Amino acid sequence: MSFENILVEKRAALAQITINRPKKLNALNKCTISELHTAFDTLESDPAIKTIILTGSGEKAFVAGADISEFSNFSMEEGKRLAREGQEKLFDFVEQLATPVIAAINGFALGGGLELAMACHFRIASENAKMGLPEVSLGVIPGYGGTQRLPQLVGKGKAMEMIMTAGMISAQDAKDCGLVNHVSTQEELLPLVEKIASKILKNSSVAISAAIVAINANFKEGIDGFDAEIDAFGGCFGTEDFTEGTRAFLEKRKPNFPGN
Repeated sequence: MSFENILVEKRAALAQITINRPKKLNALNKCTISELHTAFDTLESDPAIKTIILTGSGEKAFVAGADISEFSNFSMEEGKRLAREGQEKLFDFVEQLATPVIAAINGFALGGGLELAMACHFRIASENAKMGLPEVSLGVIPGYGGTQRLPQLVGKGKAMEMIMTAGMISAQDAKDCGLVNHVSTQEELLPLVEKIASKILKNSSVAISAAIVAINANFKEGIDGFDAEIDAFGGCFGTEDFTEGTRAFLEKRKPNFPGN
């Protein structure tokens, strides 16, 4: 895959997407959002890829926000369309991927950048990272799912404070409030993410995909998460991975999951 604003690398069952606009601190524009959608969609369709890492190029930013110059003159209807199309094309799309996506936050993750990180299945940050949703300082609110996913991760009160003050929090503060899972040095960020990814790769990709569906169901209006879990749990019994996993357990050996 060849892109203008992102890099895609495959290493066996692991893929890495790097947002590569260092002069713009990896800010999201329409082209980058479209390229990210294409990359994620392509990797999701590749049966060899079992985990995806998302990060930013350089040592300053994961994604420092959206490219404000693209929408500073938008009308209300254009603003609604921008948010809806962006959520559908990238943010909701990533959250609902069957392939696990880990955000490696290597610097500033602000506005749309933090929203993109929150759409990933979980997050790991370098100790120099700063995170926030500064949109109200521009006279607007987060429009790519920030008002919904941030309270899910850190709680309503903390999310209200972060959004209303438009302030940034440190990587350690983000870990303390549950926004990120781990904090490492800049140098150890990707090795740590790869180490965690290697643990994921040992398990059933079919079961992991079912778990993603069940977990996400708890946060969708009108859907009973427990029913979704029951359906996903039962579905696992019809897979070759379940047959192999249970057989390996009974035979006291490591499983060799076929991935179906």
